[in-house]
Amino acid sequence: MKKIFNKTSLVGGVLLAFLSCSEFEEINVDPVAASADQVQIEYFINNSIGSAQMDPHISERMFALYWDRVGGMARPAGLAVGSPNDGWSSDYYNGYVSSWLRTINAGIKVADQQIESGTAREHVPNLRQVARIWRAYIMSEMSDNFGPIPIDGFQGVNPEYTDVKSVYYYMLAELEEATNALNLEVSAPDDALKKLDPAYSYDYSKWKKYGNSLRMRLAMRLSEVDPAKAQSEFEDAASGVYITDASDNFAVEEVPGWNEFTGVMTREWNAFELSATLNNLMIGLGGVPSADVLSADKHGYIKPANYMGLKFDNHFTSKTNDPSAGFFFDGLHNTIDPRAYDLYAIPGDFSNPEFNGYPSWDNDAETTKRTLIDAAGGVVKELESAYTWNAYPGGDWGDKGSVNRVRGHIGALPRLVNKYRNSSNERIFFASWESHFLIAEAAVRGWAVPVSGQVAYEQGISDSFAYNGVSSQLSDYLTSEDYNRAGTSVSWGHVAEPSATVAMTYKDGYTGAAGTHNMKYAENTIYKNGNVKNDLLTKIITQKFIAQTPWLPLETWNDRRRLGLPFFENPAVEKPLTNMPALTDGNYMTSSIKFFAQRLKYPANFGSNIPGGYAQAVDKLGGPDDVFTPLWWAKQQ
Repeated sequence: MKKIFNKTSLVGGVLLAFLSCSEFEEINVDPVAASADQVQIEYFINNSIGSAQMDPHISERMFALYWDRVGGMARPAGLAVGSPNDGWSSDYYNGYVSSWLRTINAGIKVADQQIESGTAREHVPNLRQVARIWRAYIMSEMSDNFGPIPIDGFQGVNPEYTDVKSVYYYMLAELEEATNALNLEVSAPDDALKKLDPAYSYDYSKWKKYGNSLRMRLAMRLSEVDPAKAQSEFEDAASGVYITDASDNFAVEEVPGWNEFTGVMTREWNAFELSATLNNLMIGLGGVPSADVLSADKHGYIKPANYMGLKFDNHFTSKTNDPSAGFFFDGLHNTIDPRAYDLYAIPGDFSNPEFNGYPSWDNDAETTKRTLIDAAGGVVKELESAYTWNAYPGGDWGDKGSVNRVRGHIGALPRLVNKYRNSSNERIFFASWESHFLIAEAAVRGWAVPVSGQVAYEQGISDSFAYNGVSSQLSDYLTSEDYNRAGTSVSWGHVAEPSATVAMTYKDGYTGAAGTHNMKYAENTIYKNGNVKNDLLTKIITQKFIAQTPWLPLETWNDRRRLGLPFFENPAVEKPLTNMPALTDGNYMTSSIKFFAQRLKYPANFGSNIPGGYAQAVDKLGGPDDVFTPLWWAKQQ
């Protein structure tokens, strides 16, 4: 494992002079006012990557409470239902201003000065290109959250806020130039230098692959709004080397404690429960029987195929387009994507060494029996959640939510396993599966790519299966024509659309009486008016979403904004959502870009501290500074 350095005293000394500046004024402070020959670029790169890894304060807010929810990997709340927290957004924006981008710009400036003066060591020109590649990533992260940002900011000059199109053109040009300028003949760095690169230990060939893969990602972001530019940039990047296997993944080791390398999913009060979005994508997908994945002691909990569960009309919301709404599934699904059980622990399965018991200060995770009550508080039904599999939509459940003590209880829900919660993993910023799914999408669009769409698609799935330890199920999975609850199958050659509904059996949860339910496959009206559920693009983005779980919720949010894929259920509207007025009890069965957040609002203190800069940023946004204003590259309606 690579040894990780936190902040260095050298960088800290250079940055100390301006870290105390007020949040928005500090973007004009020269980050290398100290003597450049006292510092080296590698310290700035290490510091910037470490900062962007996010300490627990920032990661809980951005990764867990923002991206995870709006990206469909957790039950939507807050930003996902139109209610961002200005304090959280401000912490992120100001942390970004004061550290990530400013630090990497300082490193580039130091390298430039050393190269110009003739004092640069042999590896400095390469490290300058590494810094440019990394700068492109953190610029994309900030722009994808807020929209317009400065291209020339954080460098000791007065910044101009730039529209999103220009930001993307700049990043793509930077990536092209930097990756092409990397000299792979430069001698390998010594051990001391390697330790200051927490991603690749200054293996320049891997940085080159990452630069091209990142360029492919950003080029594909423009596929709907600027297809000619997207195609030319993508084809050029894909013609070179890129991340093709796990050994080249951009991943940074997590460490316990409270520092910038502490895991992004470690805060114990966050449940990281299975989302309804992911659940609907995985149920039935791939046709792999749960009995082939789970140990024999769990087989008795597996329910028959086409069983819907227990129906509770008075306690579970029905005002959502979630096809699983209204039911409590009192067992394990007959077939489900085999990655489900590697990602999430079954409630009550305490013998599972990866079962996560957070929070450690109570027994909620180990308490599996919960009740449904009446308005007076009397128990209507006690439900045993051990060895069950449920995920529920967010939103406002109204009176049904007030008498339901099951839906929000962590012991009743599949929750992310320990290896993602205890700082023992590596945080993935870019993995090989994403390269393959990007190429598969490019092939579907008719772009020139190095392999066929099917080969790339199946390799992406294969890499994800290997990461989740379920490769033994891959062969059967790839040929499956079974539909998930969004009406999508796995097999590349199977593009037949599902029937409108499928007959399911259920039991009345109150009386036990058997019944039949015609489950309607999810209708994603954002994408092709909801008439297409099983084309190649839907398959690709469905698999990409599952593979990105749990590390890349920002990218799943980006795909949703760009394409409207895959299917995300609407929040429940048993009562109106105050900050999402467009979603009502009259249209909740349709999908709309107005039913989920499109961006973060700029922090309130931006407008009050720098009104001119704020006005410029909003003007470049092309709409109000609102969470429902789409970015330039996103779907506009």
